[in-house]
Amino acid sequence: MLVDSHCHLDFPDFAEELDDVVARAEQAGLGRMVTICTRVRKFTDVLAVAERFENIFCSVGTHPHNAHEELDVTIEELIELSKHNKVVAIGEAGLDYFYQKDHAAAQAQGLRNHIAAARATGLPLVIHSRDADEDMISILEEETEQGAFPFVLHCFSSGRALAEVGVKLGGYVSLSGILTFKNSQEIRDIAADVPMDRLLVETDAPYLAPTPYRGKRNEPSYVIETAKVLADTKNVSIEDVWSSTTNNFFRLFNKVPDPR
Repeated sequence: MLVDSHCHLDFPDFAEELDDVVARAEQAGLGRMVTICTRVRKFTDVLAVAERFENIFCSVGTHPHNAHEELDVTIEELIELSKHNKVVAIGEAGLDYFYQKDHAAAQAQGLRNHIAAARATGLPLVIHSRDADEDMISILEEETEQGAFPFVLHCFSSGRALAEVGVKLGGYVSLSGILTFKNSQEIRDIAADVPMDRLLVETDAPYLAPTPYRGKRNEPSYVIETAKVLADTKNVSIEDVWSSTTNNFFRLFNKVPDPR
């Protein structure tokens, strides 16, 4: 069985055919999917998807693009919302300087709040990091000194240093369709050196459809294509990738029931 550890099934892109999208994922061999929250104020929409399908779980948190709009979301609120049996992670939260570096302070504060919630609950923090490697490394190191917390660097597209620090601090690295892109050799080189027991696969659907679907709307069933490229990158069998990334998922997202 394979897992899509990060998708956005509450987004309008799936509204007209969500049942079919989920059915295709199940037919492709996906046993679990995690639909990720990007705004706490819209958490009920995310939770509704998770409650509708047995094999789908969700997170609660605020994407860095929205951090400046949700600084009123408290650590206590995140902790309380995370008590629902379908909520298995905190986030996604993080730093994204590609579009919104002018909100860097709000992003950092939001990230630290989410770290505190992850530390308190023991749930993994789903971290979004784009064009912010130096600051992300600094925050992860500072916060880990205050107490370890589980986390994953989702949709990894950063530099080698962040991957190495993430693994050193006990985190995981999740690979999306970016791994399959022709111009992503640097990401493949980094993935080749990340220990197999720290890797996950995801789609980040509806974004970043892998080759050969690039340019189309992404969906969870396409995570198989990322797994294929990861197998080639690591020079292991596709069966090894399915088994290892699924084992890693259940180790990190340990609130998700393992049906195997």
